[in-house]
Amino acid sequence: MRAMTRAQALRAAGFTLVEAMVVLAIMAIMLAIGVPRMSDWLAATKANAAGGFYAEGFTLARAQALANNSASRLVLSPNAASGQYDWQVDVCFPTPDTPCSDAAGNWSTTSAAVKAAQDAGAGVKSIARNADALPPRTRVLVTPGPDGDTAVYFTPLGWVDTRTASRMMRIDLTAPGSAGSNNFRATSVVLTLAGVAAKCEPNAADNDSRRCPE
Repeated sequence: MRAMTRAQALRAAGFTLVEAMVVLAIMAIMLAIGVPRMSDWLAATKANAAGGFYAEGFTLARAQALANNSASRLVLSPNAASGQYDWQVDVCFPTPDTPCSDAAGNWSTTSAAVKAAQDAGAGVKSIARNADALPPRTRVLVTPGPDGDTAVYFTPLGWVDTRTASRMMRIDLTAPGSAGSNNFRATSVVLTLAGVAAKCEPNAADNDSRRCPE
C-alpha cells in the first residue's frame, strides 16, 4: 500500500491549516457579536436588581422601627463610584422632652449606637449599604421623590411619619437614552403610608398587576 503524503496524513488526523483558520475566523465573529450582547445582558440584570437594592432599604427601615419600638429613617446619599445613591437606616428613641433631630444628636450612626432612656442593654447602630456595585448613571437613572426628597421617616408602628417635611415615597429607575434597548424595563419602588414597599412597573399596561399605582 502506497505511503500517505504529509498533507494526506494531516487531513486524515484532523483539520488542515486552512480549515483551522476558517474555524478561528468564525469563532472570532461569534465572539465579536456575542460579547457586547452578553455585556448588555449583564448590565440589564444589574439594572433590574437595583430596584431590589432600594426596596431592601425601605423594608429594613420599617423593620428596625418595629423591632426596636423606635423611630427610624432611610436616608439616601450620593455614591462617588457609581453616581447612584447609597442608603443608610438610622434609629432614634425620642422622649417627650427630646424629639429626634440631628441637632439633638440622638439619631444612631454606623459607629455610635443609641438606646432607649430606660434600656440598660446595648444600643442600636445604623445599617448602611453602598451602591458601588450598581450600574452607573449611563445605564440606570435613579430618581427619588416626590420633589427630590431623599429621606423618609417611620414611626414605632412602622408607618410613614407624615409629620416630617421630607417624605420619600418612591424611587424610579429608568434607562437613559439608548440604554433602553438593553432589555431594562423602567422600574419603581413605591412606599405606602403603612410603610410597605413594593416594586412595580410604571409603564405596564393599565390591566397589568405589575403596574405602579397612580
